[in-house]
Amino acid sequence: MEFNEELDARGLNCPFPILHTKKALGRLGSGQVLKIISTDPGSVKDMQTFAKQTGNELLSSAEAAGEFVFYLKRH
Repeated sequence: MEFNEELDARGLNCPFPILHTKKALGRLGSGQVLKIISTDPGSVKDMQTFAKQTGNELLSSAEAAGEFVFYLKRH
């Protein structure tokens, strides 16, 4: 999937992946996509909740080898 910016949140625990995601999305324009990589299992539910609360679109959520990869589209 194409993306405009990548955020490496590996090694960060709640709430830091979300805080860094919010900051990174602020640098993007409407319709741009942020790729987030996290190792915090709690980030799966957190990203879903964050997307719903902020109106941003969670395009994809996947897990491989203990890493969680998300693609968020800025509203």
